[in-house]
Amino acid sequence: MTQLVRRDVDYRHAGTTMSGLLIAPAGASNLPAVVLIHDAFGLGGQMIATAERLAAIGLAVFAADVWGGRRVPAGEDEVGELLGSIRADRNDWLGRIAAAHDAARAQPEVDGAKLVNMGYCFGGSSALEHLRLHGDVIGTIAVHPGLDLLDFDWPERDARVLVLAGASDPMASAEDRARLDTALTGVGVDWELDLYGATKHGFTSEGLRGAPENPVVGFHERNAARAWRRGIDFLTELFPQLDTLD
Repeated sequence: MTQLVRRDVDYRHAGTTMSGLLIAPAGASNLPAVVLIHDAFGLGGQMIATAERLAAIGLAVFAADVWGGRRVPAGEDEVGELLGSIRADRNDWLGRIAAAHDAARAQPEVDGAKLVNMGYCFGGSSALEHLRLHGDVIGTIAVHPGLDLLDFDWPERDARVLVLAGASDPMASAEDRARLDTALTGVGVDWELDLYGATKHGFTSEGLRGAPENPVVGFHERNAARAWRRGIDFLTELFPQLDTLD
């Protein structure tokens, strides 16, 4: 089993202090790396466990703290307030995402030239928007992203993109998927969409396991596992040296 190191990393944007988490194999330096961007519920247990799984196959992982202060919203009202704030101030939202990438590159375990970002839900939207605006990662994995949060005016980008979405996700509608297709294809991005049938938004979220039926969100165990395996395959295509026993 790979021994991992963990380190809290504070960073700032526009007066907000955020507390990211660096997880990497012990003693490593200049590794291929992932900036992991949490969903609307903050840098909580499932995101940290995801970071650990990624680090165990030989990656340095910087788990971003978008809300600041390791804030983990307590319920839907608080989540709605936070998402409303980022819709209202996209510069602040995407500035926080850029600050996480800068903080990641400053860590000795991270090879900044071999950086991928990966996000879930709101984090998937954030990862795609960061690539669109900055183009400073070589790949992006967006897991059930809210495509309704995106802009589609992409410049040319030399990167690979993997989108993992549910066919029944109203936040990644057929219309928005088609817009993303047109945008990415038009600027030469090497992209892939894996679309899972009868699958809703948030289908990898363990917090939805056993929840009452909901027309928008729902956990899907089989497709969560499929999406994880495809994400690992994507990372291995970029970084063949990884140990993919996970």
